[in-house]
Amino acid sequence: MNKQWDFTRREFLGTGVKGALSLAASGGLAISSPRGVLGANDRVRVAVCGIRGRGFDHIRTAAQTPNVEIAALCEVDENIWRKRLADMEQRNIPKPALYYPDVRKLLDDKSIDAISIATPNHWHSLMAIWACQAGKDVYVEKPCSHNWWEGRQLVRAAQKYNRIVQHGTQSRSAPSAREAIQKIRDGLIGDVYMARGLCYKWRNTIGHAPEGPVPEGVHYDLWTGPAPFRPFTENRFHYKWHWFWDYGNGDLGNQGVHQIDIARWGLGVKYPNKISAIGGHFMFDDDQETPNTLNCAFQFDLPGGKRKMLEFEVRHWITDREAGIGSVELGGSKGDSNAVGNMFFGSLGYLAMGDEDIGNPYKTWMGREQTPGPSGHEGGHHYANFIDCVRSRKKEDLNAPIEEGHISTTLMHLANASYRLGRTLNFDPETEQVIGDDEANRLLRDAERGYRAPFVVPEEV
Repeated sequence: MNKQWDFTRREFLGTGVKGALSLAASGGLAISSPRGVLGANDRVRVAVCGIRGRGFDHIRTAAQTPNVEIAALCEVDENIWRKRLADMEQRNIPKPALYYPDVRKLLDDKSIDAISIATPNHWHSLMAIWACQAGKDVYVEKPCSHNWWEGRQLVRAAQKYNRIVQHGTQSRSAPSAREAIQKIRDGLIGDVYMARGLCYKWRNTIGHAPEGPVPEGVHYDLWTGPAPFRPFTENRFHYKWHWFWDYGNGDLGNQGVHQIDIARWGLGVKYPNKISAIGGHFMFDDDQETPNTLNCAFQFDLPGGKRKMLEFEVRHWITDREAGIGSVELGGSKGDSNAVGNMFFGSLGYLAMGDEDIGNPYKTWMGREQTPGPSGHEGGHHYANFIDCVRSRKKEDLNAPIEEGHISTTLMHLANASYRLGRTLNFDPETEQVIGDDEANRLLRDAERGYRAPFVVPEEV
């Protein structure tokens, strides 16, 4: 493992730490003070966990949210931590006084009110469950779980400890997306029978990477956490971990869970009854384990014998732009080959919605003539919704409560399981189990991979 922390006086001052400091044996810098119940004028003290990529978006968003203090950072790569402190200084974001490589030390800090999780997927549920047990509220990035079972455990923990837990499917806070869903509810495009989600991203090959030494400053044991301990390679580390089953869920879980969530939201459905996915890893010869092309179908049986369908497609290279998704009008930019969004098909017309990154713009086309109908484009503030609920303690005001996040994430897990097993799955929404398929249920629990002690999702939360 890496050497213990060896901070110079200059490094201490560079972090903005003032007053007494204690250096924990595990490598955590901590200044703790008792934290009482939030008052009307108190700031919510947030710790951001995982700050290389999406986590830096959390830092910037939190810094722009009223009554929020970024109190601590949790990051296993010292190099990234130092870079982010410099980035925060450049952007005039107040630097936190606390840094922890180990989230367990962070959660012992009574001064922290909430944590914001943007780590690799295999850490999401465990970190969030531990936070609930420690009395912290949680903003957890999508997907909320690496497998179905730990997502269910997270829901139980949030309920048992009465915590505010927001899922990072931020489209649910975008006014244009909410407006579009309401128009679907109001019958603008008639009887909606099918939704389609697209994840067409220009993903190049990751190539082959040899095993090698752990980079200086990386706490690799903590990065690995609950996953099996593997020799270090660059392809299993920063961002590329998405394409390995031990840590990620492919682009279906990386980007696609956003669009699955929107599709399910618009259809007004929860769990499917039948799931089928087919695809593969096409065109490239590299280390990637997850598919780069995937077609998924979900069937929902409704009361009265009605059914609805949800289709989802992942594509990694050359693509077209269905319904203008990926165009400048619906989420793209000139020269951008990505096409990410949703379509809803009804008896009176269809609606297309663009990427959540620019506020989910939508357009509609009506009748057989496909006459242009209502449209909209306005972004929202998902993080502010979370903070408002932390302060009010009103779970019902969350735009993306963990219960909804778990359902959408489960659809992703079911599709991946269908792909990996090569067969259609029949699902019981009441028990959340695949009917007559023990192998599928074991896969949904990551039973073969398991958890590496002491980073274990508890049977009893």
